[in-house]
Amino acid sequence: MSDQVITGTTTAPGWPALRVADWQDTQSTLHMWLQVVGKIRMAHAPLVNHWWQVPLYVTPRGLGTSAIPYGDGMFDIEADVVAHRLVVRSSSGGDRSVPLEPQSVAEFHARTMAALAELGIDAPIRAVPTEV
Repeated sequence: MSDQVITGTTTAPGWPALRVADWQDTQSTLHMWLQVVGKIRMAHAPLVNHWWQVPLYVTPRGLGTSAIPYGDGMFDIEADVVAHRLVVRSSSGGDRSVPLEPQSVAEFHARTMAALAELGIDAPIRAVPTEV
């Protein structure tokens, strides 16, 4: 057995500077797009106190939901910022994607709802921003 100790901290000297002022418009749009995803999750995930069923989680490629129950199966949604697409995956084997490209929040919402509908997932959400 090794005497090596592994800690939970890492350093990443190769990470670029990320000044908020340099990407404020992108940050605001991404915030609104991810709010659409959060509302979809909130509409289907079983209620947990303090809304703990709603957050998105860091994934190796961006931010995503965990499995969301739906009917006899489940689905998940991931904002893949590496491939610049939102991916919706269903336990039935289907998947759809929405490009993360310049578009209005209304267009993103419509494309995301269409992707869900193509997979047979109904996701009625309130289509206005919340607490912005």
